[in-house]
Amino acid sequence: MEGLLLAAGAGRRMGGPKALVHDESGSWLARGVSNLRDGGCSQVTIVLGAEADRVRPLTAGLDVSIVVAGDWAEGMGASLRAGLRSLSGSTVDGVVVSLVDLPDLVPEVVARVIAAGTGPAALARASYDGRPGHPVLLGREHWAGVVGTAVGDQGARAYLADRDVTLVECGDLASGRDVDVR
Repeated sequence: MEGLLLAAGAGRRMGGPKALVHDESGSWLARGVSNLRDGGCSQVTIVLGAEADRVRPLTAGLDVSIVVAGDWAEGMGASLRAGLRSLSGSTVDGVVVSLVDLPDLVPEVVARVIAAGTGPAALARASYDGRPGHPVLLGREHWAGVVGTAVGDQGARAYLADRDVTLVECGDLASGRDVDVR
């Protein structure tokens, strides 16, 4: 299973790119990579955009692939499209998509989502007290459909809306809330 960490946004409400944020527990970027890897992803790809030249040095030593979404300012959809397109030549059956701004995410959430489905047809996502959230597991069969519908800040929302998605309750492990302001 591959991990895809979306970290391209400018973080306007945050005062700068969330990929550059550190808190008392360290770098959000490094934590996002660790959560994916420790949760069961053998390889992690980070999608950068805003201030990519400042963020890239923070990836040194993380053993990740980097993709820069040239149209990152469009929103999460652009980042997701760039990430999925970068994986099109790989042989993995699925990808776990996560966001850099989920500071209370833990590897156990990623592992639980991965355990909910494997193979190219898999479609699962974490939920928190019944509210769908991230990470989202996308089997390879869904990548083209997601790329075709991911626009603005919607990401895969439109694609997932009319699909049979396995919701994996993780409210006992994390809040699932993304952080938009300091």
